[in-house]
Amino acid sequence: MKKTNAARILDRANIEYAIIDYDTDPVELGAERVAEKTGQHIRQIYKTLVLSGDKTGVIVACIPGSSELKLKTIAQISGNKKCAMVPMKNIQELTGYIRGGCSPLGMKKDYPIYLDQSALALDYILISAGIRGKQIKINPSDLHSVTKACIGAISNPKITVQ
Repeated sequence: MKKTNAARILDRANIEYAIIDYDTDPVELGAERVAEKTGQHIRQIYKTLVLSGDKTGVIVACIPGSSELKLKTIAQISGNKKCAMVPMKNIQELTGYIRGGCSPLGMKKDYPIYLDQSALALDYILISAGIRGKQIKINPSDLHSVTKACIGAISNPKITVQ
């Protein structure tokens, strides 16, 4: 198995993790599809979002795949007045990662990372390993430790209409 930058970072930090491989569809890269393909509950899948703050510049948020980011809250805790999602076309240039393969570990630069507090209530979460089709299964406290993430209530569950 070829190691990703994210996996090498965890190896250097002596953090236990597992790589979960799954088939990808370049059209459907969302967390719901990752949950389905990996056989995990959606609450275990954490997506990595890249934002730009009006004062701090680029910041990174990790939130449950079934949730939506609270932009006002992340702006406030990151020292910004406003935050906005970085346009998809700029993600690779900023992070080194492509859509569907963006990991909070091993980006081009050490951006501030914000992890939703819900992660700490779980035994493990899955984050992107840095390429499409690979997830890292990790203890959220270990992720917090290696990323030095700020913890906060930065997401709300999506409301679905049936």
